[in-house]
Amino acid sequence: MKSYHKLVFFGCIFAFIVVGLGAYTRLSDSGLGCPDWPGCYGFLTVPSEEHELAKAESYFPSLEVDQGKAWKEMIHRYFAGMLGIIILLIAILAFKQRQHKLAPVKLPLLLLVLVVFQAALGMLTVTMNLQPLIVMGHLLGGFSIISLMFLLYIRLTSERIPGGDAGAKPFYGLSLVALGFIVSQIALGGWLAANYAASLCADFPLCGANTFERFSFSSIFQLPDGHATYEYGVLSAETRMSIHFFHRIWALVTAFVVFWVGLRIIKNCYSTAIKHAVYHVWAVLVCQIALGVSLILMHIPLNVALMHNLTAVLLLLSSVRLAYLLRSKC
Repeated sequence: MKSYHKLVFFGCIFAFIVVGLGAYTRLSDSGLGCPDWPGCYGFLTVPSEEHELAKAESYFPSLEVDQGKAWKEMIHRYFAGMLGIIILLIAILAFKQRQHKLAPVKLPLLLLVLVVFQAALGMLTVTMNLQPLIVMGHLLGGFSIISLMFLLYIRLTSERIPGGDAGAKPFYGLSLVALGFIVSQIALGGWLAANYAASLCADFPLCGANTFERFSFSSIFQLPDGHATYEYGVLSAETRMSIHFFHRIWALVTAFVVFWVGLRIIKNCYSTAIKHAVYHVWAVLVCQIALGVSLILMHIPLNVALMHNLTAVLLLLSSVRLAYLLRSKC
């Protein structure tokens, strides 16, 4: 079981890397670095030799091979494929141990199903030329995989408080509410990125003059359709500005809910572990808000945008851990 625990922990780290590579691929506009799937211009690796480039040109005569973008996309695919193998191994080992009840079985099997679905979304992301709904779904799929992997790990390793924590018991539901707000904010961030709306609101805290006059809530969830490609965005500037501005508004709402729920938990629980878990959530949330503001003030540098995405992962995981501790220790 120690080897199994190590494998699950390694899977968590690897999933974090895969999510980071996916974010880097998306943020560097390399999502269509390879116009086909699972290969790249008809090859298993990025074509580089003259005869390979000639074949690639014959396969895709309207496209020019950008090796930099293509390698970013293919490296992400290679790592995602290796993550799928790791999850398959975890599911097999969990299934073998089912009679001894040494490890959860349903969770690894759910992870296996999810990673297959995520691969299908990855294919559709390319074949549907970055259709925003598919891109957002692919992002949420990656976040779901790392969250379930982390949940599996803490289920295997988490210690319990003898007798539980009676003060924390009533707040498990509220922790799920806070978690729901965080997930919705991450989804909005994915929708913003999928529609290339980051640069449409370059001022802070508003989006330039007449922000509220130009803002349209009804257009935020407009589904673009019927385009040959969705790269670099197809929605109007006003619509994408509205998406970005609403992401900021919802960030404030989410922050308020998370701080309020955490305060309720700290005031009523007795467990030091639970209190520390709340502090971890708050600390990551503050970092995420600071990164979000810095992203705008620094005009969206790639490294800060990548940190903003990865901190969103850490915020999600810390919230999952808090909810698990409240449920398992009560």
